[in-house]
Amino acid sequence: MTRLRARLSTAHQPFDGWLLLSALTLMLLGWVMVTSASTEVASGLTGNPFYFSIRHGLFVVLAIAAGYAVLWVPIGWWRVNGLLLLGVAVFLLLLVLVAGREVNGSTRWLSIPGVPINLQPSEIAKLCLIAYMAGYLERYLPRVRKTWGAFLRPLVVTGVLSLLLILEPDYGSVVVMTGCVMGMLLMAGAPMWRFLLLMVLLAALGTLLAIAEPYRMARLTSFSDPWADQFASGYQLTQALIAYGRGHWFGLGLGNSVQKLFYLPEAHTDFVFAVIAEELGLVGAMVVVGLFALLVTRALAVGRRAELAKLPFAAYLSYGIALIIGAQAFINVAVSTGMLPTKGLTLPLLSYGGSSLVVSAVMVALLLRVDIETRQAQRRARPTAPRASSAQGAAAKASPTKTPTRSQGERA
Repeated sequence: MTRLRARLSTAHQPFDGWLLLSALTLMLLGWVMVTSASTEVASGLTGNPFYFSIRHGLFVVLAIAAGYAVLWVPIGWWRVNGLLLLGVAVFLLLLVLVAGREVNGSTRWLSIPGVPINLQPSEIAKLCLIAYMAGYLERYLPRVRKTWGAFLRPLVVTGVLSLLLILEPDYGSVVVMTGCVMGMLLMAGAPMWRFLLLMVLLAALGTLLAIAEPYRMARLTSFSDPWADQFASGYQLTQALIAYGRGHWFGLGLGNSVQKLFYLPEAHTDFVFAVIAEELGLVGAMVVVGLFALLVTRALAVGRRAELAKLPFAAYLSYGIALIIGAQAFINVAVSTGMLPTKGLTLPLLSYGGSSLVVSAVMVALLLRVDIETRQAQRRARPTAPRASSAQGAAAKASPTKTPTRSQGERA
């Protein structure tokens, strides 16, 4: 009875409030921390200490507006246009190789004429790939579980996108997208032994790619002992570790970071978590980790509710978004703490960057849309049984049955 009451109470809610709360909190906290981490850099580059803060504030407004617009788009539209979205992803990744803007040796951005905003196609490609994969799993789920061909086709598609990303190069997005697709296949019920075999093959391929270029090998070895070459390949990581050490339990206070004063490169983008740890301490850093954990667990819960409501596309779309956000957040934190080699990945909803922020907000809006449609479907299905019982009760009242009376002989 208690479980039934809990289910009925949650069914009347329009959407998951904890999901929205965690996302908005991360966005607002990100704006504050980007402002704190970028003032000195912005003052040195532009003369305006709030240059990056103003731009990030505009990105936050744009992200909320984009998320609100996507909230009104039915999930069926994404389901029907999955292949079209995949084509858009391939086109943008090809376009950035031809007409992209190079920054720090990587060609990852497209300049929009007349607008001082750079578009990062890899962020859009992540969302498009998730939508395509959710539709593919809905159509071919039994085959994915039984045959190698259906299992490998989405991996081939991911391989094409990964090849285009490697040419930029953007290895961090390759890792995130490949992990997301394999995670979606695993949650779809594909046999575990296939993943073990693929992991061995991918490890061998990654080793070959690392050996092929000296700078890749330097990145892989520097994170294990960054102090061995702290002024070259290990410089960024050592400065981040110093920020962690200075933060202690409760931090130096908001705005009091020392590492952001031209010591830690990319302090407001890829390494903003190190500034959070320095200014807010271990407690503040764990709050951020907890917010991401809450967001990912609520996204998985949304997908599970959709799966139980017989909405497979919505379920796998939610699972894919949860995997993308969770994997990217984990890799960003792991890189800044020295657990993984350096990757150019932003912290979703928190780091500076318009493309990442807008796409992350759109993903959260899709989760809310899935939750809304799932709850509506559950409300439509649930009243059928009570109506039937009430109708039977009304019929019983209208035509009451008389208890048969016994004759005198039977009473005797």
